[in-house]
Amino acid sequence: MKMSLFQVILIGVFGAGALIGLFVFATYSSTSSSGGVGTVVIWGTLPAEEIQASLTVIAQTEQSFKSVSYEQKDPATLPRDLSAAIATNSAPDLVLDSQENFYALSKFLTPIPFETLPPSAFTSTFVEEGGLFIGPDGYYGIPFLIDPLVLFSNRTILSSNGIVRPPATWESLTGLVPTIATMTPTRQITRGLIALGSYNNVHNARGILSALFLQEGAPLSLSSPNSTGFISDLGSKSDAEGTPPGQAVVNFYTQFADASKVSYTWNDSLNDSKQAFLSGDLALYIGYASEARYFAAANPNLNFLVTTLPQPATATTKSTYGLVHAFMIPRGAKNSAGAYQIAVLFTNSNEQKVTASETGLTPATLNLLSSAPSNPTEAVAYAEALYAKGWVSPSPADTDAIFSAMIGDVISGRSNASTALSSAEGSLGLLLQK
Repeated sequence: MKMSLFQVILIGVFGAGALIGLFVFATYSSTSSSGGVGTVVIWGTLPAEEIQASLTVIAQTEQSFKSVSYEQKDPATLPRDLSAAIATNSAPDLVLDSQENFYALSKFLTPIPFETLPPSAFTSTFVEEGGLFIGPDGYYGIPFLIDPLVLFSNRTILSSNGIVRPPATWESLTGLVPTIATMTPTRQITRGLIALGSYNNVHNARGILSALFLQEGAPLSLSSPNSTGFISDLGSKSDAEGTPPGQAVVNFYTQFADASKVSYTWNDSLNDSKQAFLSGDLALYIGYASEARYFAAANPNLNFLVTTLPQPATATTKSTYGLVHAFMIPRGAKNSAGAYQIAVLFTNSNEQKVTASETGLTPATLNLLSSAPSNPTEAVAYAEALYAKGWVSPSPADTDAIFSAMIGDVISGRSNASTALSSAEGSLGLLLQK
């Protein structure tokens, strides 16, 4: 196995740094009989069947992975499970999770000091969104795989209504509502264009709203000036005249659940949007690229197409929301040196290709993203991985509670968009200071 320049630098420099005992692997060979990493236990939130299948394939050519085991954990309980394991001296050696749990996990992690890893090596190896794992005192994760939001389209519905191709902008999407959505005389929706407007029955609502905020230039969270935590920024204020960007997002999103508007196509009384798309009752669905496998297996008769997430018509750059899964070293890991080596070896082209194939996710390394694959869905995901963005958020459950309340207050008429947005921004800020 030939190691990438990043791996040579990363393992070599790290071996001279903080984790004593990790030797330099610049001349490491996959045919080494000793392996050299010891037992490495990984806790992660990706499906065990998929990761185990990846490990089995990789171990056939890479001896180091024969002593690696994986245990799937519930994302909702992982931070609590990890805290308890550290307290009882039974912590895993690596944690694999996305940035959505990073804030909750960060207090239990061991950062890789900047002195041991040149920033240029990190930024030239991984997708830009991987930078979310960079903290004030080092790198808290090695990016592994990314899953960007994409647009799924029911080709049969679109073609039957004379729509040649899926919408590329939000403005053109909104204009399709009168053509595609069907209702009873009493305004009961029998077929929707897209699931937007409500929250609890919109699959991936957290990611969808995140994408809309990011596309409008609202970062959602920022490192505080004194580097002691994060501050929330949902774009509730504007430097120029006109509607603040965050308020524009809330207005745009909630219009699809407003029965008084021509864009009305969804409401909170309908079934979960993922199942609606699966059964052919929804023309468009926003989901993660990895969901393509689910739809193909669950309904072989569903004629769907995957394209990039719509962008604002006036946007000069593209952006979408992505889940970046990274390897993190927890405090109390018994084999942090071996764990680090495995995390780095997972950035190898072969390891990235195998795990991407088994999981349906996309490599997080730039060298693999430079060539588009022949599979149409993968080609879209590869392209989007380069401009995917994210943010450091409270736990998914806390974020859902805040976003759900914000959207619910607006569509119920309890608050206007400005008030609901400010309240959500304040609630996020409080959680990001804990």
